[in-house]
Amino acid sequence: MIKKENLWFLTLFSLILVLSVYYITMPNELLLTNNSKTNKEKEVSVSKNEETNKVTVNESELLVAMRVSLDDERDSVMEELKETLTDSEATSEDKNNAYEQIKLINDIKSKETSIEEKIKRDFKLDSFVKIDNNEVKIVSIKKEHDYSLANKIMRSVQEEFESKMYITVRFEK
Repeated sequence: MIKKENLWFLTLFSLILVLSVYYITMPNELLLTNNSKTNKEKEVSVSKNEETNKVTVNESELLVAMRVSLDDERDSVMEELKETLTDSEATSEDKNNAYEQIKLINDIKSKETSIEEKIKRDFKLDSFVKIDNNEVKIVSIKKEHDYSLANKIMRSVQEEFESKMYITVRFEK
């Protein structure tokens, strides 16, 4: 039985490792979607000695970078927890705690995704949401900083939680 578990763990770990290496080495252009409705672009003109170069900056790159960074952090924590689950020397209490933490991380991920979808649906804004204990950090793409909109977003997000959360909204251009 232990050999099957070890084989299963090695297979899954190898798959995760290969996908991680592939994801890290893939060009940034592939990470961005080609849907022009969701990706807003702005052009910046740079002039040098009568030459004008146009540089296109995709506004959602910031959100993608934040998501990738958060996913990398959580993936490393999940790997450690999975190692605890498969460790034959770990106590059942340690394995239980690791399982509960994995479940909590997955619940937080799904909650963040649902809040992002709610902001997209209700306020027509692309956003990044990070939940950390009783803090909710929201970064939205909008040219103008609008305090009343931020207040509406905070109220809308607070409705998703039973307990009082400390919610921050930041607008990025």
